[in-house]
Formats: sequence, structure tokens, C-alpha cells
Amino acid sequence: MSGSLEGTVAIVTGAGSGLGRAEALALAGAGASVVVGDLDESAKGVVDEIAEAGGSARFVPGDVGDRDTADALTAAAVEGFGGLHILVNNAGITRDRMLFNATDAEWDEVIRVHLRGHFLLSRNAASYWRGKSKSDGAPVYGSVINTTSEAFLLGSEGQPNYAAAKGGIAALTTATARGMARYGVRANAICPRARSAMTSDVFGPAPESGIDPLSVDHVTPLVTYLASAEAERISGQVFVVHGGMVALMAPPTVEARFDAADGQWNPAELAEQLGGYFDGRATDRMFAATEVSDLP
Repeated sequence: MSGSLEGTVAIVTGAGSGLGRAEALALAGAGASVVVGDLDESAKGVVDEIAEAGGSARFVPGDVGDRDTADALTAAAVEGFGGLHILVNNAGITRDRMLFNATDAEWDEVIRVHLRGHFLLSRNAASYWRGKSKSDGAPVYGSVINTTSEAFLLGSEGQPNYAAAKGGIAALTTATARGMARYGVRANAICPRARSAMTSDVFGPAPESGIDPLSVDHVTPLVTYLASAEAERISGQVFVVHGGMVALMAPPTVEARFDAADGQWNPAELAEQLGGYFDGRATDRMFAATEVSDLP
């Protein structure tokens, strides 16, 4: 069956509600056994939903920023289900604040849950896959799907902590893809524009009728596809996804190069070359992919 995940084992974090719940259900619907991670005990309901549909799942509670939680999630997959093939890092929080008002705690908490949370599980999965590849003498089946955000592409001014964490996740994704390719592992990141509890203040309620372009159901097909063997040639990529649209983001490019005449800069020469280049340039033209805001 096209896109089948039969025989695979997946971990999905933040799977108790919203996008994570939808991802867990979609992966299970494609045949994967799913380890459901979440802080809230209500996530057991997702396990029940999967079981009622004939699938296999188990719940592991805990904070993804804690090493013990990452270890427990990994053990539930490897020891409980006999392996690990798919990792969907989804769990996250927001503590929105302008930079000048942000507290130490608001910064640390967002970075810990998002970036450290992605790191801990990615490291565990990478270690498992590397060991398995070496013992088997062959590449493994491994797919990491990380959750970043348009906030890092745009440089969201009211979310410096969140934008920084999500930018770090994009970089972690690329590093994972490059470092684990030799073992057969793929890693990609998605920027989902989806209506969930975390984004309720941004997107508001769903429309009363018609198709909701911000439904999580527009995101899960891409996640399921990236998790499947059919996407074996796709790695190290960042996608924006919503409302039946997937946009592939290009990596940063070199816009211009400036060379000192004698191999060493002085202030006057910098002012002439670099300063001259920016004369007349719009001050809001920055290292920000503002065009993603125009994607319908």
C-alpha cells in the first residue's frame, strides 16, 4: 500500500491534543505503532482512539525538556515495540513577549522545551540508529520530522524566544540530516500553520462552515509521507505547510561579496563598500523570509 508504515514504530511528542494528536492518529492509521508523549494524562485518550481503530500505542507522560522523559519515550519504542523508525518532535510552548520585556524564565523555558526537547530525543534516536546500522552492517530506516515555525523565518518581534528556538531546530535538522545520512537516516522540518491550543490566540476559532485552511488535517499527510519509505530521497529540508499547500524553503544564499583592496579592512573602505551597498536600501529588508507571509 502506498505510504504504508506497517511494521514501523513512531514516537510523537505533544501528542495529547492539536497537531501532535492528529500526527499520532495519522501515523497509526498508516500502520505504525505509536508512542504517545505528553505532559497531560488526558493523552491516554489518544492511545484509546488508536486501539479502538485496531492500532497499537502506549502513553509515556513527562516533560520533553527532561532527560528522563526522552529516555522513557525511547525505551517505550525500542523495548516496548521492538524498535524505532520515526521520530516526530512536536511538543512546544509559547511565552510571547517583546525582547525588552522578556524574563529569564520565559526565555529559558521556551528554549528548553523546544530546542532541548528536540535535541534529547534526536540524540537518543541517532544513537540507537547508529548502533543498529553498525550491528546490521547496513543502513537503517530512520526518519526525523522536526517542528519549526514561520516565526524563525520572519523573525517574529513578539516572540524572540520562540523564533530563536525554532531557528535552532531548523539548524539541528540540517545537522541531523548531514550527520546521520551515512546510516540511512533522514531528517526534515515542517513549519505548520495550524489551528491548535498553542496558536488559538493567533488564529482564533475555526470557521463555522466550509474547509478550515488551518486545520491540522492539512499537515498530517505531509508528516506521514515524510515518515514513509517513499520519501527516502528527501532529507535536510524545511517545508511550510497549510491549507493544501506545501512550500519548500530554499537555503540562505550569498547576496553580495565585498573584498578589501589590500586584504585587510579599514573603516573608510568598509563605509565605502558595505555602507555604499546599503545606501538607498529599505531598512526593513533583512535576513527574513517575509515572502512566506504572502503564501495563500
